[in-house]
Amino acid sequence: MKVKAYQIRSKSEKELLTDLDELKQKLVSLRVSKALSSTAGKVAEIKTVRKNIARTLTVYNQTRKDAARASFAGKKYVPLDLRSKLTRAKRRALTPAQYNKKTAREQTRKANFPMRKFAVSA
Repeated sequence: MKVKAYQIRSKSEKELLTDLDELKQKLVSLRVSKALSSTAGKVAEIKTVRKNIARTLTVYNQTRKDAARASFAGKKYVPLDLRSKLTRAKRRALTPAQYNKKTAREQTRKANFPMRKFAVSA
């Protein structure tokens, strides 16, 4: 029977791992039965069990990655696989704080000579 991803998502990590072990055992038994006697129903079931294993692993890995993202949220350093995938140029670009940083001389000039404001009479 096909397992739905939305049904698996509600399970905990331990439950997912136990389900995964059960599915793997089922796959082994199906492969043994296929080798002993080729029943068409059992052979067709191998595909669904393999897909169920893949679905379970996908959900398990997604939940682990989400948990890791949550634990690193707001931290200064984040692991490479959790960082956002940008273009090479964007990864090397200055951060907004670095871009807006001013030298002491620039700051004094800006303070002493502010932008002129003109009033236009209509």
